[in-house]
Amino acid sequence: MHIISTNLGEPVTFVWNGAEEQTGIFKYPVSEPLSLGRTDVDKDSVIDRKHHAGINKACYLFAGDDYPFWKELYPDLEWDWGMFGENLTVDGLDETILRIGDVLQIGSAVVQISQPREPCYKLGVRFKNQDILKKFIARGKSGTYVRVLEEGEVKNGDNVVVIKRSTNTLTVKQFFNLLYDKKNILIFYGYSWKIMRCQNIKR
Repeated sequence: MHIISTNLGEPVTFVWNGAEEQTGIFKYPVSEPLSLGRTDVDKDSVIDRKHHAGINKACYLFAGDDYPFWKELYPDLEWDWGMFGENLTVDGLDETILRIGDVLQIGSAVVQISQPREPCYKLGVRFKNQDILKKFIARGKSGTYVRVLEEGEVKNGDNVVVIKRSTNTLTVKQFFNLLYDKKNILIFYGYSWKIMRCQNIKR
């Protein structure tokens, strides 16, 4: 795995249900290295800190390999890296292999896989089509958030290396699928994920 693009965003204002809102999902490639901090990426725009940034969502990674699929579905968009709001576009990112809790070396930073990305209406704003939410969920390739264990800089071309494999066998893709499986409840205890099969639960 290696970094294809480092991406940052500025606040963008849009109208949603008759009211003005802002979003930081409009990220674009930058030439300078990114500085990964404990709770966010330096110089990046994070508007909704209830759902983005923080210890468990300090940086967002998405697979560059998945871009051709989406370009074919939405050919009229102005495509560039960062379309999914990711800070780091990664070649070779495979969510069927990466586990929750895996530790990665990226540039001079050390990060830990924390959780998949759950799409919201702001992804639809970026794509000018809210139908992408259902397609994104059905696709099952969400990218992943990471915790930053050791702050550092990441630049284009840096390798992404798994330096410690998690003892937890739950992969990013499995976790994402479980989030949208109405037959399961996912409970988070630190970095241990307990799956409870429940019956007769209305959701």
